[in-house]
Amino acid sequence: MPDTQERRGLVTPVRDRDGGAMNTNATPHPFVGMWVTADGHIRQELLPDGRYDEARGNRRSAYTGSYTVTGNHIDYIDDTGFTATGDVRDGVLHHEHLVLYRA
Repeated sequence: MPDTQERRGLVTPVRDRDGGAMNTNATPHPFVGMWVTADGHIRQELLPDGRYDEARGNRRSAYTGSYTVTGNHIDYIDDTGFTATGDVRDGVLHHEHLVLYRA
């Protein structure tokens, strides 16, 4: 059974393709960390608890929400309910119309 925070929807762990939590051990999922556009304007941090925090320019936490991983595919759900997707190909995150690189 999920812990209380997860049941309330406050924490959405990163999941593998079989639905198992991938962030329960000391080694984070390889997608966890900071991703940035080439110009540094957009910075998206994928957190190990299945949350993300995206900054744009000087605006910190411009978008926040949860994400799940299936293979190389990422599904995002913004805290306002907006949804988006991304795919990691050759170490590059293609998130909707954005291209982000590991920081």
